[in-house]
Amino acid sequence: MIETHAHESGAPSLLPVETVVGRMREPASILRLPDGTIQATLGVIPSAKPNGVAGHETVAVIPAIFPEWLGDRGFASAHSVRFPYVVGAMANGIASVELVVAAARAGLLCFYGAAGLGLERIQRDLHRIQKELGPNPPTWGANLIHAPNEPALEMHTAELFIREGVTRVSASAYMKLTRAIVRYAYAGVTQNADGSIARRNAVFAKISRPEVARQFMAPAPQAMLDDLFQRGLLTANEVRLAAHLPVAEDVTVEADSGGHTDNQPLGALFPVITHLRDELVAAHAFTRPIRVGAAGGIGTPLGAASAFALGAAYILTGSVNQAAVESGLSWAGKEMLAKTAFGDVMMAPAADMFEQGVKLQVLKRGTMFGVRADKLWEIYREYPGLDSLEADVREQLEKKTLSTTIDAIWAECQGFWSQRDPEQLTRAARDPKHQMALVFRWYLGMSSRWAIAGEESRAMDYQIWCGPAMAAFNDWVRGSFLEEPRNRDVVSIALNILEGAAAITRANQLRTFGLDVPAAAFQFAPTRISI
Repeated sequence: MIETHAHESGAPSLLPVETVVGRMREPASILRLPDGTIQATLGVIPSAKPNGVAGHETVAVIPAIFPEWLGDRGFASAHSVRFPYVVGAMANGIASVELVVAAARAGLLCFYGAAGLGLERIQRDLHRIQKELGPNPPTWGANLIHAPNEPALEMHTAELFIREGVTRVSASAYMKLTRAIVRYAYAGVTQNADGSIARRNAVFAKISRPEVARQFMAPAPQAMLDDLFQRGLLTANEVRLAAHLPVAEDVTVEADSGGHTDNQPLGALFPVITHLRDELVAAHAFTRPIRVGAAGGIGTPLGAASAFALGAAYILTGSVNQAAVESGLSWAGKEMLAKTAFGDVMMAPAADMFEQGVKLQVLKRGTMFGVRADKLWEIYREYPGLDSLEADVREQLEKKTLSTTIDAIWAECQGFWSQRDPEQLTRAARDPKHQMALVFRWYLGMSSRWAIAGEESRAMDYQIWCGPAMAAFNDWVRGSFLEEPRNRDVVSIALNILEGAAAITRANQLRTFGLDVPAAAFQFAPTRISI
């Protein structure tokens, strides 16, 4: 039973705004007192006129608010999760088996970081997750990244997910639709007896450009569907039903994030994508909703609350989870992240899309990776091949940037690509520019692995994807139990962000009804929260 906080005389017991905010799981009444001031208390308080004299007037009753109720409640229902919160896929297994298991058990949707890993490692980790979560597991997913330089690997990864029963993927870094993501999206689509369509697999598309979002929020092009049918990768019935479904029904608007990013401000980009969503749903007469979530720069309760206020169905966090104890990043890397402040990130060339000039956001403080990676890009643009390098340029490259010889790197590249994709070596034999790209990509790829392994001799080469959310998080948790890196478990991070977002949402509700809400009510100090 909810207490009404009223005296026996009928006069309400007014409470400090901070108390009403902190106890957001109870309804609150907004009252106008006889002197015209606006106050608040907990419970449902009716208007009162004692002894015929005008008393307080109840302006509004605000219902209880729970972290679970932020965002679109249809999201939780569609994906069988408790919270509108996604733990993003961090490449090279940084979004680890341990991270996925911990988050899934807490009712969070987490994506395993498959990008950058070989198929054997991915399959092994999928089996570990399935074993840990057991029969009737909570919801989880894995990452499928756009690989324009290795389309066969992208397709093999999609096929692996289909075979292993991974029913949710986070599609990241896509610049256009590929056969792999379309094959995955529509595999297993069926029609129920009542005519409704059921899909086995769900695609979460991370986008930061309207032209890419448009491709995911519409049915796949008929020519691509027909091609997949001809290849035996979709059935005739799946192709027929695909015309009535968008490729993705969950689209994550990615703002200024770590990793692949266009550095867009969420407040500018999000309304454009939701408006585009509404247009496409109407144009294609979709009967199933397309939910739009938000990511990038979300590392505090205020950041989360602002995303939900924009209309986000869910939020996705990335950078802050790299610092979680369960992540696959080394402790040396986590301690570097714990010191990150604003201005400590930069853009640098991406290993997977190096030739296309694609960049990603990385940690700058404590590492020379970004500067050295930029140097590789400059040389790649200027020279047609490794044999064209002047002696002094080659010497500086080997001593100051790569810290090893080009010949040694090329030997490693030959061993690696002969197993993974021999066509890369064939192409390099006839194209010196491609050989140079493979050598430089060796450094870009290994720098991430050195950070994951905590390779001390390569500490200045660590590549750690990181956005400004990390700096905001560190500022927020300063002086709390979450300041210590070893206390930063993924569930505590998520629950505190959500709890704070709910409290701040209530504070903003109170202010819209005319209360004088102190600035302190919009701050939420991290606390130990149990589920």
